[in-house]
Amino acid sequence: MRIIADIPNPHCKISVFYMNGKYIVKAEKAHLEQTFKIPESELFTGPEAIPGLFNEAMIARIMDRFREMDKDLNTALSLL
Repeated sequence: MRIIADIPNPHCKISVFYMNGKYIVKAEKAHLEQTFKIPESELFTGPEAIPGLFNEAMIARIMDRFREMDKDLNTALSLL
């Protein structure tokens, strides 16, 4: 897997990788990460289209998901 780009964002780190015909977009915040796999065949204009997919609305949903993930993890850890 090789990194092909970083998507600048003040809320989380977003990296784009390429492996086996798929673009893998990884969003990371603290100890959590979300991964999106996009088949190369879905991007008719090439990898240049990827930053446009991660617009303001998508970033807001990613951040909501991070909050939920953190809450779920903390709940699970409190049960140990």
